[in-house]
Amino acid sequence: MLKQRIITAVLIVLALFAALAYLSVAALSGVFALAVLIAAWEWANLSGFVSRTGRSIYVAVCALGMALLAWQSGLYAEQNFLVLREIFIAACLWWAIALLWVKAYPLSSGLWGSKGARSVMGLLVLVPAWLALSYLRSLPEGVYLILVVIGLVVAADVGAYFTGRAFGKAKLAPAVSPGKSWAGFWGGLVSCLTLMAILWRIWPEGMPISLPAALGLALVTGLASVLGDLLESMIKRHRGIKDSGNLLPGHGGIMDRIDSITAAAPVFALGLIVSGWV
Repeated sequence: MLKQRIITAVLIVLALFAALAYLSVAALSGVFALAVLIAAWEWANLSGFVSRTGRSIYVAVCALGMALLAWQSGLYAEQNFLVLREIFIAACLWWAIALLWVKAYPLSSGLWGSKGARSVMGLLVLVPAWLALSYLRSLPEGVYLILVVIGLVVAADVGAYFTGRAFGKAKLAPAVSPGKSWAGFWGGLVSCLTLMAILWRIWPEGMPISLPAALGLALVTGLASVLGDLLESMIKRHRGIKDSGNLLPGHGGIMDRIDSITAAAPVFALGLIVSGWV
């Protein structure tokens, strides 16, 4: 299992770097869309749709939502900065609600446990994340910015893993994900801050924001990545399944790999706007 996980992870990293290096903005956005639509197929199952027809319809609705946001924001033409900002603000407000539901689980399942509610949740998770990643790539420093947000997510995950194993006793969210600890949580955030401090110091021509602003951006992005992971864990626990799919050997489904980035990407994108980076 460990060997499979390592091989799959290496292949994912190589594919990501190749896509960032060689694909145009529109082509990379299409790759992101493909990943999100596969995740939508998996989320349909998390919502309770078991038939191919039901899951296919859900994927189509997700694709329609992505097209609508791309059109409203002028993603591929003359971008509407105000619309983009409003979409990312709305996405962050959604994640604030998700935080309350995660904290209140299992009592909160009475609010979101129905098939319809979980279906809407999936759209709120996936569609803004795709828009955020596509928007980041469209910026002049887009490749670097995508690597930064992914790096912060990985730093939070790796930091949490090692500090959690070494010091984890008090559980972060035992009803949702018993393996996560407060020690791991803080270790992950420290890793995010450390990575951002290093990047701020070595950034070509210097970051256009102050060090405190950069650290604040890293902090909220790291927090969001933890929440994205916990939300999917909550939905899977409610559904009674371990993985969202089996597409990635040793890792589960696409949704299991992008759960953290679905929350981190829109938060990071809004953070760039609020901090004055863009």
